Amino acid sequence: MAKNKSMLDFSTGDYVVYPKHGVGRVTEIEAQEIAGTSLELYVVRFEKERMTLRVPTNKAETVGMRRLSNTATIQEAFTTLKGKARIKRTMWSRRAQEYEAKINSGDIVSIAEVVRDLHRGADQPEQSYSERQIYEAALGRLARELAAVEEIDEQSALTRLENVLIAA
Repeated sequence: MAKNKSMLDFSTGDYVVYPKHGVGRVTEIEAQEIAGTSLELYVVRFEKERMTLRVPTNKAETVGMRRLSNTATIQEAFTTLKGKARIKRTMWSRRAQEYEAKINSGDIVSIAEVVRDLHRGADQPEQSYSERQIYEAALGRLARELAAVEEIDEQSALTRLENVLIAA
């Protein structure tokens, strides 16, 4: 157990990925007393959503909070983007639930699968409103993590992802 704790020992200034919200930054580690119990909390700021989240340090692993992906995982996500779209022949509502679950998993390769499957080339029919919403959510999540990993701005990350999708 002690080994896992050090793996998830975040410091102020670290970028982290919180499954339901994407990339945030640890702004501070604070102690608070809640119901008579002293708790140590990571204060995580999500700029894009203008939101701050307080996560108990002992619950970070349980909720799926993790470090940014490494280069190998980013490469795996790019390989996934270049793959052939796999669209199941199930009802849209069922697929939409699966896509949302993949996005909220926080797993960058699963998010890349959603982007790949919902991407539409210029020669393909328009997306429905809900398809577009899910696609943009997944693309944004992927771009924010890529930008944080490669220390580039989000727009550059988006452009890079779109170029990969067009080339595929």
